[in-house]
Amino acid sequence: MLTGKNIYKRYGTIEVLKGVNIDVEKGEVVAIAGPSGSGKSTLLHILGTLDKADMGTILMNDVQLNMLEGKKLAAFRNRHIGFVFQFHHLLPEFSALENVCIPGWLAGRKKREVEEKAKELLEILGLKERLENKPNQLSGGEQQRVAVARSLINNPDIIFADEPTGNLDSANAKELHQLFFDLRKQFNQTFLIVTHNEELATLSDRVLHMKDGKIV
Repeated sequence: MLTGKNIYKRYGTIEVLKGVNIDVEKGEVVAIAGPSGSGKSTLLHILGTLDKADMGTILMNDVQLNMLEGKKLAAFRNRHIGFVFQFHHLLPEFSALENVCIPGWLAGRKKREVEEKAKELLEILGLKERLENKPNQLSGGEQQRVAVARSLINNPDIIFADEPTGNLDSANAKELHQLFFDLRKQFNQTFLIVTHNEELATLSDRVLHMKDGKIV
């Protein structure tokens, strides 16, 4: 479903990615593990179209992503890709429900349809009683689950998670990883997860280890 071929990236004089190849199948939970500075997050951001490679090809469902630009790229990203980051990036002035709805509204979908989907997702994620709570009224684990619901609102083909448990304690971290598998089981959702937590990485279907800008 997702293929990256011969991906190179340099920042100034530092070569961060050195010809990375990667394939992810539909319904897989794949982890990318490795030490800080190995290029994990850079690779994830390039595959997710948040950054551009200097060289290489990225295909998702036969669409060549590195050829898309501007509004076409933004529309594709919003429709087909979900993101979960280490910090939840919830908007503090909006409720949990509204935060989840925002990508759906940006996609031009009907307000009521998006709200119903958001409520369904928040219920699945154990947040049925938290719809009207703002982020500062939620625990760290609850905030991250709202962020997961937001990433799912447009029924994306894949979710990219960049150190999603990095800001959580060990109990919440394990719970979040289990949640990814529950969502895969329920929706056949595909996940590509960057983590430095080897214990959690090994729970995935496959672990790709990165070192010095390459998958080893």
